[in-house]
Amino acid sequence: MIPYARQWIFDDDLEAVRDVLQGDWITTGPKIGEFEEALCARTGSSHAVAVNSGTSALDIAVQALELPPGSEVITTPFTFVATSNAILYNRLKPVFADIDRETRNIDPDRIREQITEKTRAVLTVDFAGHPCRNDEIREICDAHSLAFIEDACHALGASCGGRMIGTWADMTVFSFHPVKHITTGEGGAVLTGDPRLTERLEMLRNHGIDRSAFARSGPGSGYAYDMKYLGRNYRLTDFQAAMGISQLRKLDRFLERRAEIARRYSEALSGLPSLELPATRAGNTHAWHLYTVLLKGIERDAFFREMRGRGIGVNVHYIPIYRFSYYRALLNLSPRDFPRTEDVFSRIISLPLYPRMTDGEVERVIEAISLPL
Repeated sequence: MIPYARQWIFDDDLEAVRDVLQGDWITTGPKIGEFEEALCARTGSSHAVAVNSGTSALDIAVQALELPPGSEVITTPFTFVATSNAILYNRLKPVFADIDRETRNIDPDRIREQITEKTRAVLTVDFAGHPCRNDEIREICDAHSLAFIEDACHALGASCGGRMIGTWADMTVFSFHPVKHITTGEGGAVLTGDPRLTERLEMLRNHGIDRSAFARSGPGSGYAYDMKYLGRNYRLTDFQAAMGISQLRKLDRFLERRAEIARRYSEALSGLPSLELPATRAGNTHAWHLYTVLLKGIERDAFFREMRGRGIGVNVHYIPIYRFSYYRALLNLSPRDFPRTEDVFSRIISLPLYPRMTDGEVERVIEAISLPL
């Protein structure tokens, strides 16, 4: 079976982890700051706060806004549950706006339609690694005094309008799960240009405490600290951070290989009438976390089963949030209210795509998809 995604760990990654494990600090130590500085250098952001997962990063990004309970946050229904769950964790209400069929990203025009007097923020998702229309969304947020959080867990290394992802929103969230562009095992980060948000985020990942263990460890430091927020233990370990630093050095290589595979898929599959292939908007750089196609004239679930039977680990990204039983009971939304999301969901398939894929595996995928069902 060729999986849809797989991590790629190198000897120098293992050596970086080994060095930390043999040192004095294996958590809450100096490697955290080094990793955060490396993320800023790569993205152009001025501040980064590393945490133990992308979900944790989303949670504290929303919490850092300090919005009144019941405030509305507009987001996409076509994402993993962690995006909208972060809104609920903070006693806020997710309001879903339909997507653009071509990119699968939230449609700015639908955002405008959903704004009410209770709206306080917009939380977007760069689906599959393709940036949202950040210029328009930034304008919307500025015009209505809304906070802008960008879930860029698919989009490390992407750019929009010549600006790197990580510099558009008030806060940008990345994930370092094994299927993402780089991995720390589990891990995530929030990037921001606001030093006040940075200070708040650093406390929220550390039980709401204002001084880390590392800051209290020197010979001249005191023991005292204060708990200023109801935070959680979302800390990343130093050996994960060391792995992240090592992996980040390979990001350009990983991105280049992902783009190469995507180009090969597009070249080989462009003549198949049963497929609609993904596109990249002018001015954007796609990070190609996923390569998704829309089926035409083929029943999606039957195609899924057939490809799995042929040893091709296709997947479906995503089941719309409003279809889950928890959200149905909570919000009582109708799929009819999201016609584009429903159309895309009924036809979408993710093809295997990861830097470690060999040319032979790519050709196996192409051959399997090209054969009649």
